[in-house]
Amino acid sequence: MVNKTPVATNAAPPAKGTFSQAIRTGDLVFVGGQTGRDPETGQLEEGLEAQTRRMLSNVEAILNAAGCAPEDIVRTTLMMADLKDFKAIDMIYATWLPEGITARPGRGITALPARTAFAVAGLPAGALVMLEVVAAVPRD
Repeated sequence: MVNKTPVATNAAPPAKGTFSQAIRTGDLVFVGGQTGRDPETGQLEEGLEAQTRRMLSNVEAILNAAGCAPEDIVRTTLMMADLKDFKAIDMIYATWLPEGITARPGRGITALPARTAFAVAGLPAGALVMLEVVAAVPRD
């Protein structure tokens, strides 16, 4: 049987339903889909930019609770209510990534997380964007 440890924090919205904010197994942390819900009010932020920033903040809070940080992310799945929003979301996402892992033209390949992005028919509570991530726990 696989050893699975739930990860939870009050700094991100609680999981609603039959899932965890994140699960750690071995050296990996799997963060469930996070939207732009405010952890205090439970309400979605207004607009695409605010939802995207809150979503990333929620992901980071959960990663921190698991002993990780954004630079430890190895895989992301980005879901959008409308594919036309991809460029705007990606610009915010790129500024959220730590400088050491962002792409720099002319400097070769960097360690950006693998990512899949797609539009969906709908997201929970009418969210405009949702992100799930897999991170590697840093070794001491």
